[in-house]
Amino acid sequence: MRFIHLADVHLGAVPDRGYPWSSEREEEIWESFRRVIAAIRKNPVDFLFIAGDLFHRQPLLRELREVNYLFSQIPATRVFLIAGNHDYMKEDSFYRNFPWEPNVTFFQEEKITCVHVKEANVFVYGMSYQHQEIKEPLYDSVRPGKEAGCHILLAHGGDENHIPINMRAVFAAGFDYVALGHIHKPQVLQRDRMAYAGALEPIDRNDMGEHGYIEGRYENGRVKTTFVPFSCRTYQQLVLPLREDSTQFSVEEMMKMDIMKRGGKNIYRVVLKGFRSPELLIFPEKLKALGNIIEVMDESRPAFDLEALAKRYSGTLIGDYIDYFLSRERTMVEEKALYYGLQALLETGITTIVRKEQ
Repeated sequence: MRFIHLADVHLGAVPDRGYPWSSEREEEIWESFRRVIAAIRKNPVDFLFIAGDLFHRQPLLRELREVNYLFSQIPATRVFLIAGNHDYMKEDSFYRNFPWEPNVTFFQEEKITCVHVKEANVFVYGMSYQHQEIKEPLYDSVRPGKEAGCHILLAHGGDENHIPINMRAVFAAGFDYVALGHIHKPQVLQRDRMAYAGALEPIDRNDMGEHGYIEGRYENGRVKTTFVPFSCRTYQQLVLPLREDSTQFSVEEMMKMDIMKRGGKNIYRVVLKGFRSPELLIFPEKLKALGNIIEVMDESRPAFDLEALAKRYSGTLIGDYIDYFLSRERTMVEEKALYYGLQALLETGITTIVRKEQ
């Protein structure tokens, strides 16, 4: 028996709203979902499990019809679907009483139910959100039936406001596989037994790294799984090391080369590190114009010789300022305050007029 485990597709989401590539991202989410269905049609699997948040918000009726049509294109695949916290079943939700294709099972109740697929001897357990928040640990006490066969749990949640989950308790319950949704980063909690598939496409700038789905196979009483990268693009962190001889132009060239190697379609958070010349000013907007740059974080430091400066400006405000920081263990915030403040003091020339009383 082969299956695909999807979660957090978030159809209808518009990531990075306001950025030039945002409208493309909205369509890419739909396109990736269509590509999954096309891949199943080409290489059929027995089951498609969607562990919540297929939609980013309440689905429109036309959107449900579009999804249902796609499911109709894979009639040999049994589709099991639950609503998550984003697409939860409001009282007037179009999810309610929607006429799904015969190969689709939608878990409507807000309590765990089980469906037995007799021809495959597979038992699938699931429930849907009927409220945006559920603070009760509804999965912790769920146990698979004692019948022989493959027992699979679809679960969506894992934080205090969205069905907190005692992962050890759920794993110990004895399911052959637990298909999790809600956390956007793919995570294997128990090898071949329990995993978050992650978002099919990254939804926001914090969804770093690869995204896709999990493909599984049940043979001889055991499940074997593989993560399949599938997203159109990824969010990546690009670290640019600065040196004392770095210039705006050299930083731009370094960044363009790195983007060319990693892929121009990806979206980058640029982090400037290292020690730069105190005279160098980096212009973030110029860097953002060179690619899909979501953020530029300057964590670089001016290349000051603190001990030499403290000696040179002894008896001045600058000397006292440096001595204060050198005499203590510095946090990251204090480290920034030291360098930014020191640079400001040096640039204003305040040392020539402010001195310590002797």
